[in-house]
Amino acid sequence: MSDISNEKLELSTVILIKEAQNRNIQVDILDAGENFIRLKKGDKVEYIKQATKTSLDSYIAPLIMENKLVTKIILGENGFNVPKGTVVKSKEEAEIHWKDFCDKGVVIKPKNTNFGIGITILLEHYSKEQYIKGVELALEHDDTVLIEEYISGKEYRFLVLGDEVAGILHRIPANVKGDGIHTIEELVEEKNKNPLRGEGHLTPFEKINLGKVEMDFLSSQGRTIKDIPKEGETVFLRENSNISTGGESIDFTDEIIQEYKDIAVGASKAVGAKICGVDMIIKDIYEKPSQDNHSIIELNFNPAIYIHDLPYEGKNRYVEKKLLDLLGFK
Repeated sequence: MSDISNEKLELSTVILIKEAQNRNIQVDILDAGENFIRLKKGDKVEYIKQATKTSLDSYIAPLIMENKLVTKIILGENGFNVPKGTVVKSKEEAEIHWKDFCDKGVVIKPKNTNFGIGITILLEHYSKEQYIKGVELALEHDDTVLIEEYISGKEYRFLVLGDEVAGILHRIPANVKGDGIHTIEELVEEKNKNPLRGEGHLTPFEKINLGKVEMDFLSSQGRTIKDIPKEGETVFLRENSNISTGGESIDFTDEIIQEYKDIAVGASKAVGAKICGVDMIIKDIYEKPSQDNHSIIELNFNPAIYIHDLPYEGKNRYVEKKLLDLLGFK
């Protein structure tokens, strides 16, 4: 069996390897930098990249999920709730649609994206300049941009493995809690000292950056990194809640009713995915789904598994066990 102690592997891959070794599965690290491994037991061999890129999914399924426009079309055709919106290829085109979105919350994102890259979320009282800046940011990552209505409610990540939901998280955007003494910048620096925070998905949580996105979001609240929040006051640094951008997670696997889990599994099947991260907005997790109380905002290929094992709050869901079962290593 391969020794993982000296390899800088992503945490999801480490978790999967450890469970494989517990099952006496031979593990070969083929390319540590790419988190590319091989599992062997008897005559069975599986090649796996980044824990959830496996032979279970055909080549086309991740391409569908990567393309947010195609995903949205397929989900809509199959009767799933998705946000209303439009597609543009330039800021000039976006200006034409300004009147359609200026009086409502809006999400602006590249057609092809993952991990929240290039996404801007604008809520109330934003300017046309902020709207165009969001489009320009998305155009840096793709030549096609989706502009969608913002759906109110809480966002949940459903991890679908085959025919079941293995874990559900509510993710909270990167934030700091004030003590009435330290600046936002100092509070971020202190929070980043936590050994559970690192970089490159090697730890349960990522360090919080204070880059342009964070600065702009603070500015939209009339704040700077030199402000001193009141004691107990929570200051959010981003709108998007991805763990990869410093967010935190709360496990909701047991709380969310089965009907929403069925929707997540159905959405994954609609795009032909066996392994899928379904991002869903839900207004009330105890109220049965209806046309206007939930929406699927994204499907994600290569979803991280460590976030369900090591939530900021809640149970370890040991999703690597279900993943190896699904791969046929029982």
